[in-house]
Amino acid sequence: MQDILKAEAEAILNIPISDVYNEATELIAEQVHRHGGKLVTSGMGKAGQIAQNIATTFCSTGTPAIFLHPSEAQHGDLGVLQPNDVMLVISNSGKTREIIELLGLVKLLIPAIKFIVITSDGESLLAQKADLCLLTGNPGEVCALGLTPTTSTTVMTVIGDLLVVNTMKKINFKASDYAARHHGGYLGDKSRSLI
Repeated sequence: MQDILKAEAEAILNIPISDVYNEATELIAEQVHRHGGKLVTSGMGKAGQIAQNIATTFCSTGTPAIFLHPSEAQHGDLGVLQPNDVMLVISNSGKTREIIELLGLVKLLIPAIKFIVITSDGESLLAQKADLCLLTGNPGEVCALGLTPTTSTTVMTVIGDLLVVNTMKKINFKASDYAARHHGGYLGDKSRSLI
């Protein structure tokens, strides 16, 4: 168990950090908070579940966000997109067919839309199509077979946290703002006690 924990912790510590994180949070703040758009996340499979989590975390911290399923997008859900939106898409390989197709469809609908991509492969087709690319460091999976998304999804989640927390700082998100979005439960009580 300790070996698994060490492998995952090492993967997190080896996430490549650069100015692209500041650029990504500035783009989100610009499009969502200054131009009235929203953050639209997407991913397929396990990466899609991470993208959903990132969207809900952004929502709870003051940045309107929604998850767009790449397959459902081809059957009408693409209509959720508006001109000032910004997209955050996740694919570990950078080759996920549904995500590549989604980017093409989105560009047909809103040619000027910007894409932030989280991937392990900076040379992938998805990375090449990105306006901003956040690399995972391509960690090996701790799965006994080396196949199941485990370490990669841990790293994706942490990258999402980096974006969320940096965006909170950029928009000066306060405890009172948090409390306004959390009326129930422990976090609601705790946030109100900080005001």
